Amino acid sequence: MAYSSALFSPVNFNQLTNCSRTKLTKPHRRTVVSAIPPLSTATDVSALTGLDGTTLAVIGGSSVAALAAVLSLSDPERRRQLQAEEVGGGDKEVVREYFNKDGFQRWKRIYGVGDDVNKVQLDIRLGHSKTVENVMKMLTDEGSLKGVTVCDAGCGTGCLSIPLAKEGALVTASDISAAMVAEAEKQAQEELLKGRDEKLPTPVMPKFVVKDLESLDGKYDTVVCLDVLIHYPQNKADAMIAHLASLAENRLILSFAPKTFYYNLLKRIGELFPGPSKATRAYLHAEADVEQALAKVGWKIRKRGLVTTQFYFSRLVEAVPA
Repeated sequence: MAYSSALFSPVNFNQLTNCSRTKLTKPHRRTVVSAIPPLSTATDVSALTGLDGTTLAVIGGSSVAALAAVLSLSDPERRRQLQAEEVGGGDKEVVREYFNKDGFQRWKRIYGVGDDVNKVQLDIRLGHSKTVENVMKMLTDEGSLKGVTVCDAGCGTGCLSIPLAKEGALVTASDISAAMVAEAEKQAQEELLKGRDEKLPTPVMPKFVVKDLESLDGKYDTVVCLDVLIHYPQNKADAMIAHLASLAENRLILSFAPKTFYYNLLKRIGELFPGPSKATRAYLHAEADVEQALAKVGWKIRKRGLVTTQFYFSRLVEAVPA
């Protein structure tokens, strides 16, 4: 399947220390209703067209009750409150429920290689793939990964765990979603064990476990947590960053949706449109806040990067003990 180079054009690696610099091209101007970070509210184009002019016209000529119902559907906090009540918990329970059911099917397609994705999902796939590529470069620039212990916190379907294992790393991969973990293990077996060259050493399979970030324990040379902090408000993100740092001995790599006026505005606009991909909250984080959280536990940022496409925005930082 041919990918349009325009989808890659906004990617900016100028701030990524020790990484190859990419010549930037001016992106095509598009009218985008909502450009939102990964695992957030604009994963399906259909979700952006829930209230068209015809619908509003019909509502305008009907009852106040009908109008109230539509406004309730377009209220993101109300939708999330109802979702939380349905699953009997808060943000964490909603996230677990979403990624074990509807969210699993959606993100399995996005993280996969098939063509059963729409333009927005394809754009997010490309952005996430670029983030994984940059993380692998950060890690391999330091030398061989053979025998290096790595915790992939929030592994999804194994997009990072499998390349790490191919490089010889000893990977512990976790996710809050049992469905995601099962898919990751299945893909790892297919890519690492089936059809391999018998003359090459057998790769060590990642150890896949179903755990939320708070439950992770142990010690690892490197801890990586990609696109997961979007589910944590800043006060909880600080504690989670501290916890992840306590598991890492030499390096912690994080990616998160950057909090800027522009991204925050687009996120708020996108949340007004109902859709099944909006069951979970999407929290943006200022880089200064993440840096401060790291500093509180004695870590400092050594490398920085930014991956942006039309619908994917992710700040990447590598932190080391200060």
